[in-house]
Amino acid sequence: MSDDRFDEPGQADPDRGYADFEFERRFFVRDLPAELRDAPAFIVQSYFLADAGYALRVRVQAGGVDADLTGETDPVEILRAHLGDIDFAAVTVKGPAVGGTRYEAERELDPSVGVELVRRGGAPIVKIRYAAWLGADGWSIDVFGGANHPLVVAECERSGPVTGLQIPDFCVTEITDDRRFSNESLAIEPYSAWAPAFATELASHGPVFRQDFGPNTHLRL
Repeated sequence: MSDDRFDEPGQADPDRGYADFEFERRFFVRDLPAELRDAPAFIVQSYFLADAGYALRVRVQAGGVDADLTGETDPVEILRAHLGDIDFAAVTVKGPAVGGTRYEAERELDPSVGVELVRRGGAPIVKIRYAAWLGADGWSIDVFGGANHPLVVAECERSGPVTGLQIPDFCVTEITDDRRFSNESLAIEPYSAWAPAFATELASHGPVFRQDFGPNTHLRL
């Protein structure tokens, strides 16, 4: 039998440990410092299922490729322009996020197969992901294009629960368990459709940072 089989729903193969889980905290960003726009990866991903926190996604990406994304950027059209740059593809299944923890199983695909799947179906999004080492952790910062422009989301992911986090000062508020900001939700209900309502909500209630992961500290860049 394959090592990737699960005997019961929700019970991982003990030999894989936490391999099929992700632990992350995510933050809304308004102004990303220019110096952090480094180590880019061009990403287009298409969601073939996005329902109640469950998702089936195909991602293709091109490492080292930057792009100027706008509100007019079409994910499939810009993918066509970068076909020769795509160097990675994967299919991923995810379960609902609970407290910064989420079931995620990713398996690599041949890039040409991944590209054709993205081009032929699903609900696509496009973004540039920048990588930065900030404080004690590696961070990913996603800058979205198309209907999700000008959304920017920063996330810190670890191999275990993200506790005692140093939060960079460009992070405006925490969105770890706000399903509206999950990529699969953004593919179906893009940020541009509800950005004004979120801005009003943020102005009314102020920023929120979770305290149940241990004490946060402020990281000034």
